[in-house]
Amino acid sequence: MHIPREEFERLVSEAVNGLPADFREKIENVEVLVEEDHPQGVPALGLYLGVPLTQRTYWAAHLLPDRITIFQRRIESRCSSYAEIVAEVRETVLHEIAHHFGISDRRLEELGR
Repeated sequence: MHIPREEFERLVSEAVNGLPADFREKIENVEVLVEEDHPQGVPALGLYLGVPLTQRTYWAAHLLPDRITIFQRRIESRCSSYAEIVAEVRETVLHEIAHHFGISDRRLEELGR
């Protein structure tokens, strides 16, 4: 299943904007991007690069923005319908934002994410 890039970007934006206000207000210095495909050796649907809030100090204000990248082709390759793409985008965005809040992959697995 493949959808136009603009539609995919809209879904990512909706996933971020659909977060509860309490979480949206606490997301600091984060840029959310869409890339067509993941880099070689990164078999992920999304990728968080940055300093989690739980590890930031006073000097974090001087850091470049954290980056969350969502990989369109990787998500589309796992989905056979538009509804599945919507759900996978939302799940991936939530997963990567959880990393921004300092939640590890292991803890996300324990939580069933």
